[in-house]
Amino acid sequence: MEISEIINKMIDFSKGNVHDINHFIKVYTFAKLIGECEHLDKNTQNILEIAAILHDIACPLCREKYGNTNGKHQEIEGAPLAKDFLKESGLSCKVIERISYLVGHHHTYTNIDGLDYQILLEADYIVNADESKYSKENIENTMKMIFKTKTGTRLLKSIYLS
Repeated sequence: MEISEIINKMIDFSKGNVHDINHFIKVYTFAKLIGECEHLDKNTQNILEIAAILHDIACPLCREKYGNTNGKHQEIEGAPLAKDFLKESGLSCKVIERISYLVGHHHTYTNIDGLDYQILLEADYIVNADESKYSKENIENTMKMIFKTKTGTRLLKSIYLS
């Protein structure tokens, strides 16, 4: 399944929730940009891009089940939803497992075990900083504590700290 097909399928899955659609498109765009600028290999880039598209797949279910989109609920509910979403994608089980792992950890800032994971966190934070109107102090602290890539750090500074 091509990236464009996954995006279209995720738009359909979002059932007209414009915020959710815009959010994952923005996270996907930043993840793609950061990954390309950091020279990820083709397989890791593909995993990153698909995980960015699917990272908030659990939000509709969480709103219904819990009444909110708490990050930990998203992680718990998101991994199995991502696996199900990708089951007929033609992707290998290993790739689907990695994407599901990333979806299931995209609010966990410890034990980051790869550039795909790191970049997903950075891209999601860049978008959330605007959508949630994070303070300059929050952004500066997160940049120091979480951001590791040159590209993600440069983007964060350029967008929010210049």
